[in-house]
Amino acid sequence: QVYLVESGGGLVQPGGSLRLSCAASGFTFGYYAIGWFRQAPGKEREGVSCISSSAGNTRYADLVKGRFTISRDNAKNTVWLQMNSLKPEDTAVYYCATTPLECPKGWYPNEYDYWGQGTEVTVSS
Repeated sequence: QVYLVESGGGLVQPGGSLRLSCAASGFTFGYYAIGWFRQAPGKEREGVSCISSSAGNTRYADLVKGRFTISRDNAKNTVWLQMNSLKPEDTAVYYCATTPLECPKGWYPNEYDYWGQGTEVTVSS
């Protein structure tokens, strides 16, 4: 079966940094794009970033562009999300998810097929 496991979340001060990891198994990792989404309590799940299967293309939501960087190593079956200059509004559970072929143009969660359990990020003084 397909498994995605996020890690690296925690408590950081505003302006700080975290690096999230998404470890994958159960499918040919290098054939799929991987997206990061986040969800705060009582809010809809929103897209954060996506990276193509070969890492040739990346995209970011406007609110994180310039602060977050997505990367992957297909030999390690892992995707990372480096988060810098964190703000309180970045507080959420962060999820990684698979999508076929390339990153979609939008940020619709239904376009992603398999999801991890999430890792909590809290940005607070």
